[in-house]
Amino acid sequence: MNKRFATHDTFVIEKIYNASPEQVFTAWSDSETKAKWFQKADEFNFRVGGREYSQGGPKGGPVFTFDACYQEIVSNQRIVYSYTMDLEETRISVSLTTVEFRHAEAGTQLIYTEQGVFLDGHDTVAQREHGTRVIMDKLGEYLQIESIVEKN
Repeated sequence: MNKRFATHDTFVIEKIYNASPEQVFTAWSDSETKAKWFQKADEFNFRVGGREYSQGGPKGGPVFTFDACYQEIVSNQRIVYSYTMDLEETRISVSLTTVEFRHAEAGTQLIYTEQGVFLDGHDTVAQREHGTRVIMDKLGEYLQIESIVEKN
């Protein structure tokens, strides 16, 4: 039998986006908008107690399942959700995530905090933080394109 273990860790990512807190919040709270920078959800019910569920991964590669439950939503200020991540049939992590939206001189300061338990060595905090940074960069690219479209 393989040794089972849990590793607890936290990471924080802070980004400044040249968009209003309302625009950045909408990028998280509207399913069509979120699908432009995040894995398209198979189910998206943005309300306290609501679920966001998606499956996907690299073409021809393993399937990852993201299954989230919204715990708290403060419009244009904060989203708190818990989620599990599975790799095929294996649970690799369980996390609590807080996304804060604050006014900044250049637009919005986003503070993303994830507290996770990473299971049996299938994932690590370093891997998760790297992947989340890539996703936050995709959000920034989306917001930049939207800003250009709005100006024209």
